[in-house]
Amino acid sequence: MNRAHLSGTHREWAVGILGVLWLAFQLYILFSPQLPMVQRPWHLVFAVSLFVLAPRRDGQRTSPWMDGILLLGIASVASYYLVSWRRLSARMEAVDPILTLDVVFGLLFVAIMLICVWRAVGWSLLGVLLACLVFGFIGRVFPGWTSLTWVPELFKFSGFTLSDAVESFTMTPNGLLGVTTSTSMTFVFYFVFFGAVYSAIGGGQLFIDMGLRVAGRQRGGAAKAAVLSSSLMGSISGSAVANVASTGLFTIPVMRRAGYSAPMAGAVEAIASTGGQLMPPIMGIAAFVMAELLQQPYGTIALAGIIPALAFYWSLLLTIDLHARRANLHPVAADPDIDTKPIRQRLHLLLPLVLLIGLLAKGLSANLCAVLAMATCVVMGLAQRALSAAGWMEVLRKAARQAAEVAIPIAAIGILIEVAVQSSLVLKFSVHLVDLSGGTLVGALFWIIIGCIIMGMGLPTVAAYIIGATLFVPALLDLGLAKLPAHFFVMYYCVLSMVTPPVALASYTAAGLAEASVTKTSMLALRLSLVAFVVPFAFVFNPALLGQGSAAAIALGILLLLLGTSLWAVALQGQGLGKPISLPGRLILALVAIALLLQPLWR
Repeated sequence: MNRAHLSGTHREWAVGILGVLWLAFQLYILFSPQLPMVQRPWHLVFAVSLFVLAPRRDGQRTSPWMDGILLLGIASVASYYLVSWRRLSARMEAVDPILTLDVVFGLLFVAIMLICVWRAVGWSLLGVLLACLVFGFIGRVFPGWTSLTWVPELFKFSGFTLSDAVESFTMTPNGLLGVTTSTSMTFVFYFVFFGAVYSAIGGGQLFIDMGLRVAGRQRGGAAKAAVLSSSLMGSISGSAVANVASTGLFTIPVMRRAGYSAPMAGAVEAIASTGGQLMPPIMGIAAFVMAELLQQPYGTIALAGIIPALAFYWSLLLTIDLHARRANLHPVAADPDIDTKPIRQRLHLLLPLVLLIGLLAKGLSANLCAVLAMATCVVMGLAQRALSAAGWMEVLRKAARQAAEVAIPIAAIGILIEVAVQSSLVLKFSVHLVDLSGGTLVGALFWIIIGCIIMGMGLPTVAAYIIGATLFVPALLDLGLAKLPAHFFVMYYCVLSMVTPPVALASYTAAGLAEASVTKTSMLALRLSLVAFVVPFAFVFNPALLGQGSAAAIALGILLLLLGTSLWAVALQGQGLGKPISLPGRLILALVAIALLLQPLWR
């Protein structure tokens, strides 16, 4: 056995042991919550340690020396919080003294997190965080900064002192230990583990097979099957890129054999997987952050997301059907290379998902629901002997790595939130956006769409949403929009940024699997998503589409939404159920669709 293999084996064991310890810690704090300055630092200590030890997804090798330094550093940070938690929990911010020890370990903690962000996400998010830190200190380094006439009022900030920054970032339940870390610890961890275990016992493959059985005999059935399976899988994975990588391995070849071009097959998978972040019961990780920011039960957020998600997939399925009619694409039911096992014998695999939805509907806490659903998966997996002991350990390692990869970037965004709050950037930006929009809600919405798409270029959806919620939502609230539709609007377009050129992470991944042009795949995915782009305007102007209102109002809202998106899809495709539609006819249909979707404005 060579040294490299031995080192890899040792790392696998270390990741497995840390995964067990992290899971035990999370179960302990679920039933016996601790003070924030106890449980939040340790959540990140586990995340960083696992992330450093686990192999990188891109296959690149890391320096053992750098890994050793990072592990030694995070062990030192863990020791600091172990010794200081009582003092940190009892101290008064901006009143009690900041020790040299606090500054040293605070700076070390920030540096470790930034290095891990670079490894996990790359320069996109790290660049944003570094720019944020420069903004936070430039007023202190250059005292005349705030008096410079060429500096916009928006960016005039006197700046942090080093000790103030360390206090804000690492010594209080803010910054690195703020709401984003709380979300990772309270929600994300448990649902990531549930998704990993559910997929391991066969839930993911069941979704793919169900999609093929339901849609395979229809026109354009290959693409429709990809949409159905990706929506189901995406509802538990919470990641567009991960969803593409898992379901796309199967659905893209099926679409290619059915006559779809490589770019079109990749585009369908990209947009279908992206929409999974909007699909209850789990939705994307951003939805957990939304629940924390709004201080509402996660079940409330999931219920509000049902109608927009159904409208998203209805519009996508209709667009695919119209495309298949125009291109005369055949079903996939007769494809000899498709072998789906009998579904009826596996319907019991839906039990954990049904249990999760039922418990959420009854009002139980989301994290407890996820743990109970995960326990059900484990019992079912053991009963049917779905995995060996080594297989279960691999699931544990995979889930722990996924949880760490999420925890690190969203915790680091806490730095941006703290700088934005302390510098009053949030208030200034809100006023600036209102002025830019002419004081109109519609104008502000269009500027926010542009902002969300720009931020989503290269950033994970949750990162883009947190930044968007911090900067954009206050402006919408000032213009009279309620909190729930304001947050959903921002999240929706941050999700769509996954397929919006020039940087569309889901499209990039799908193009790689389809061996297609990234540019063509991205443009086709954008074209397929154009119908979905109008859905947020509908629920902004009609709260009934988020479940807010009487049953009659909700039913009428759904009817108008489906009718409006259907006409919009027909107008964009230029294809009716029977024959192509002329340009004047398409324009008329588009105007009627807009009138239906924005009908509350005309009242």
